[in-house]
Amino acid sequence: MDSKYILETEHVSKSFGSLEVLKDINLKVKKGEVICIIGPSGAGKSTYLRSLNQLEKITSGKIFIKGDLFLHRENDKTVERIAKEKQKELLLEMGMCFQRFNLFPHKTVLENIMIAPIKVKNVDKETARKEALELLKSVGLEEKADEYPNRLSGGQQQRVAIARALAMKPEIMLFDEPTSALDPELVGDVLQVMKDLAKEGMTMLCVTHEMGFAKEVADRVIFMADGVIAEEGTPDEVFNNPQNPRTQNFLKSILEA
Repeated sequence: MDSKYILETEHVSKSFGSLEVLKDINLKVKKGEVICIIGPSGAGKSTYLRSLNQLEKITSGKIFIKGDLFLHRENDKTVERIAKEKQKELLLEMGMCFQRFNLFPHKTVLENIMIAPIKVKNVDKETARKEALELLKSVGLEEKADEYPNRLSGGQQQRVAIARALAMKPEIMLFDEPTSALDPELVGDVLQVMKDLAKEGMTMLCVTHEMGFAKEVADRVIFMADGVIAEEGTPDEVFNNPQNPRTQNFLKSILEA
């Protein structure tokens, strides 16, 4: 497999019983590329992201990470996959930020960020603390290190969640509508953190309803509908000259909303 791609999926499908939510998804992602995935609810966008880091198990298809065959399944059965240690190593290359923040309420902001590097990567506490503080500074929350999550706004909690994911030093960040649960006035700070990550060269796959963000930051925009990639291209191509009627109707409904 061509190692110039950091992530690839070939013919990926996913069914829940008789409901097929992903249908033959083929995608190649270059290192440092920012891809925004848009589309109506129920299109399969979140399921696709969750299948990449094994929160959902694909029914069939292949997933490659950094040129290595991570998983091959057919008819809901595993045909081939890499060794467990390699599997764990590659899974740690992907960080994920969800709609909900999922912070540990009984731990401080700093402890939330430190816990995974210490428990999973055996990083010593002092190093983990230093790196966590640097990450908090990068998301503009250094002064909140000793606060508990319930003392933060939703936007602040989401920025902590991003910092927590980055603490594992992933090469790929997956964002599943990270601003959808936020009040409108809190969205900007979270999007700014994501813009900064893009400028720093982080490979990102973002499911989003923030069309302005997609126009500004994405290298490529993917429109999903009914479990398939219906259209893809540059932001200019997709937003200003969409070819698929489904894309045209979706964007018209969004812009007129």
